[in-house]
Amino acid sequence: MMKWIAIFQVVAVMAAGVLWLKASEGGDNPLPADAPLIGISHPPAHEYVRAVRDAGGIPVLLPQTDGDARAVEGYLARLDGLILTGGADIPPSEYGEEPHPTVRLLADDRFKFERALSRAWIERSRKPLLGICLGCQWISVSSGGSLVQDIPSALGIDHRVPEHPVVLLPDSRLAEILGESTITVNSIHHQSVNVPGANLRIVGRCPDGVAEAVETTEADRFLIGVQWHPEKMAADCEIQRRLFLAFIEACRDARSE
Repeated sequence: MMKWIAIFQVVAVMAAGVLWLKASEGGDNPLPADAPLIGISHPPAHEYVRAVRDAGGIPVLLPQTDGDARAVEGYLARLDGLILTGGADIPPSEYGEEPHPTVRLLADDRFKFERALSRAWIERSRKPLLGICLGCQWISVSSGGSLVQDIPSALGIDHRVPEHPVVLLPDSRLAEILGESTITVNSIHHQSVNVPGANLRIVGRCPDGVAEAVETTEADRFLIGVQWHPEKMAADCEIQRRLFLAFIEACRDARSE
C-alpha cells in the first residue's frame, strides 16, 4: 500500500506541474518550455506560488507525508528546485536542547516530512534549495546546526516587528544576487540560526546581531536561507524579486545539466 501511495504522490507532483504550465499558456506572461518544476514544501502557499510563477517557474505544492523515503526519492528525482517555507518550530531535540516555553512545535506529519526532505535534498542533491523563515532554520538544523529558540528572552530583542535592516556580507552570493549590501526586510519570527550547520555560513545579520541569512560555502551550489519572507514582498519590491529570479535561473540551469 505504501508503495502505491508514494507513486501516487510523485504522479500528483507531475500532474500539478502540467496544470500550472497549461494555465500559463496564452496569458500575459507565458512560461517558457524549459520552465523548471519547483517544489513548495507546505501549502497553503499562494504567495510562494505567485513569486515562483512570476519568476518563471512552475510551482508544485507537495503533499505532506510521514517522511516516507520512496516519496522523498520521487521528489528528488522529479523536481528541479525546492522551497522550504515558513511555519512553526522545529523540535529543539533535533539540535540537542530542551524546548523553551515559547516553542510551538510543527505538526508531526509536517515535521517528519520536512526533516526527511531537507536532509535528503542537502545531502544527496545538488539541485537549488531556497529556505524561507522556518525553511532557513531547517537548512541549518538539517546540516547539524542549532537555533536561538526565543530571540526576545535570549537576546532581549523583538523580531516580530514590521521591518528592520539586514546587512549582507559583501562577498556573499546573496549580496551579489540582490545587488545591495544593506536591505530592508519584514520581520515575523521569534527564532533564528545560532550555530550554522556544516558547509554553511551566516551572510546576513540585523544590526542587533540576529542572524538573518545563511548560504552554502560551496561555490557551485545554490543553497540559501533567509529569515524574512521575500514572497510577501516580491510583487512590489524589485530587490526581493531578484532572489526568486536567481533561484529559478539556477533551477533552469540545473535542469539543463
